Amino acid sequence: MGILDKLEEVAGAVVAVEGLKKLDPNASILTEAAAAVAGYKGAELLKDKLENQDEASATDQQPPST
Repeated sequence: MGILDKLEEVAGAVVAVEGLKKLDPNASILTEAAAAVAGYKGAELLKDKLENQDEASATDQQPPST
């Protein structure tokens, strides 16, 4: 894992916490921590899903071997 991978995941956590603050300005620290974890893991899962989708489409575009 490179530094860009970690930055993407941290950005997901920050976005999730900021979104929570917009929805509930009086959210507790535990709620903010849960949002941060969810954003971190969500960004990781989304990235993995997109990578798998790219790999699948790349294999679909290859001509069949004879």
